[in-house]
Amino acid sequence: MRETILVLDFGSQYTQLIARRIRELGVYSEIRPFSEPLKRIREAQPKAIILSGGPSCVWDEAAPSIDLGIFDLGIPILGICYGMQLIAHLLGGRVERSTRREFGPAEIETTDTSDFLSGIPRKTRVWMSHGDRVLELPNGFVSIATSENSPIAAMKDTQGRIFGTQFHPEVVHSELGKEVLSNFIFKIAMCKGSWTAKSFAESVIEEIRVNVGNSEVLCALSGGVDSAVTALIIQHAVWNRLHCIFVDTGLLRLGEANQVFETFKDLGLDLIHVSAGRRFLDKLRGVEDPESKRKIIGEEFIRVFEDEASKIEGAEFLAQGTLYPDVIESVSLKGPSAKIKTHHNVGGLPERMNLKLIEPLKELFKDEVRAVGGELGLPKEVLDRHPFPGPGLAIRIIGEVTEEKLERLRAADAIFIDEIKKAGIYKDIWQAFCVLLPIKTVGVMGDERTYENVVALRAVTSLDGMTANWAHIPYDILEKISARIINEVKGINRVVYDVSTKPPSTIEWE
Repeated sequence: MRETILVLDFGSQYTQLIARRIRELGVYSEIRPFSEPLKRIREAQPKAIILSGGPSCVWDEAAPSIDLGIFDLGIPILGICYGMQLIAHLLGGRVERSTRREFGPAEIETTDTSDFLSGIPRKTRVWMSHGDRVLELPNGFVSIATSENSPIAAMKDTQGRIFGTQFHPEVVHSELGKEVLSNFIFKIAMCKGSWTAKSFAESVIEEIRVNVGNSEVLCALSGGVDSAVTALIIQHAVWNRLHCIFVDTGLLRLGEANQVFETFKDLGLDLIHVSAGRRFLDKLRGVEDPESKRKIIGEEFIRVFEDEASKIEGAEFLAQGTLYPDVIESVSLKGPSAKIKTHHNVGGLPERMNLKLIEPLKELFKDEVRAVGGELGLPKEVLDRHPFPGPGLAIRIIGEVTEEKLERLRAADAIFIDEIKKAGIYKDIWQAFCVLLPIKTVGVMGDERTYENVVALRAVTSLDGMTANWAHIPYDILEKISARIINEVKGINRVVYDVSTKPPSTIEWE
């Protein structure tokens, strides 16, 4: 059984970062809700438990808490921020509202570097984000670090099994935060650190091979990283019993359909190419509302997929590229998420077609998916490809979708991507694309007045797409992109650049 660190989520904006940092150290980590039953925690056989931060106060009537039996499991426990305050509160210490809140960088002074803070200098910079603090320690605990505003910035029990930090070691702003987590994982929890992309791929392939047996497997292949890695994992498990269906919705980027088909044929996949652009455009005629467009595209996709899948005898499984962030949304502190975006999966198909679902990537973050794809030999042009939404260009055309608008947007988008690749910054950007706006502006071309469309450039940097900052593309590159689009794409006479972050904006405009 693989080594596992469980992270119990109390609603912190940094919870996913905790899990990611642990995985970066080579140990599998899994996020569970704070209310996870003790029985399920025991079944997971974790090497240690981490209690995340959160926005609550421990003395609030509805404050999230844990089963006290967790302290009797005999495994190491680390509380971060709210997690530390909760440990102190539950074990008899005292937590108070701080007279001066601490948000941002702070300096701590270590007073014990024997184990948990081993190798951490006497003074180091960390990231704080709290309004409460531990004032009195529970019996059997000692302070191991202080800050100007927190006399107990870190603590441990004298048995060296339970630890707490008021600061956030998981964020990059804590200078030696990764070293602190490493100490907990390897020196306290005694993990070996054997979880890698290669070991994951080997184990999930074997698991699928056993579960699928001699059945046929269907996979909706979009050409993106998630579905591509999913297909390769299934291929390694069942070989010629995998049938990939590529539905060309007519809403793809310039030349993308042919590129996808050729790439995956070269990988030896049984790929069925369905050209259905006219069907989708007919359904989208006159539709302007973004959610209506998504729903129509999703429903029509299912119909097209069903038509092709019905021709394959013996299919009992459907593979799709659900990622770990999608799973986390459904077990968050606030309960099941209202809706996972329709482009994340082929919603409705397993039930409608009486298929069993295979989600080989459901334990992985996006960067881990790319690492697994690299292990399986996925070409770099696919591995490095920016994320692309399931509804395609339909949600990058604000308003009604027409063939003329699609051609215009494809041409502009191709120029944008071409120029950032030429500039060598494509891989530095998480996602880059154009949005065709439903407004026209006055321009001048060749001494003549024009009245044509505006296109917006959107480029963001991110780790996993859940938060994002706008990419600071140099002005000279933006100038070249703008000039090319206006000169080469008929019907566009103005280019603007989106400088919004997520949140509060989303990455896509619709």
